[in-house]
Amino acid sequence: MAVHTGSEGTVKVGSSVIAELKSYTIEESGDTIETTALGDTSRTYVAGLKTFTGTIECYWDETDSSGQGAMTVGSQITINFYPEGDGAGDTYYTGSAIITGRSVTGTTDGTVDRSFTIQGTGALSETTV
Repeated sequence: MAVHTGSEGTVKVGSSVIAELKSYTIEESGDTIETTALGDTSRTYVAGLKTFTGTIECYWDETDSSGQGAMTVGSQITINFYPEGDGAGDTYYTGSAIITGRSVTGTTDGTVDRSFTIQGTGALSETTV
């Protein structure tokens, strides 16, 4: 069984690496549609539509114009999540997404951080490099 650490991962907007990545999350979910008929004694369901969302956390880098700078609210991007890195044979997730949120946070005893939220549009695909 292969075990990977978070430090192996990277996230790209198209082919551009997002600089200063701290963490990311991808969440896939699917609707269920109830098909219970009158007279049934238990509820029944079928699978409905799927969707994905995500978050990206990084240290703010104002020079990263093709990564962090490309993720403006409302823009549609191709997002690529590489949990184990982007070497040949590595698994990654890719899909089209809309940037739904962007924030910059700073504290007196910490770094200036940037976070992004995305809403997938279409399917999230799992493939290999």
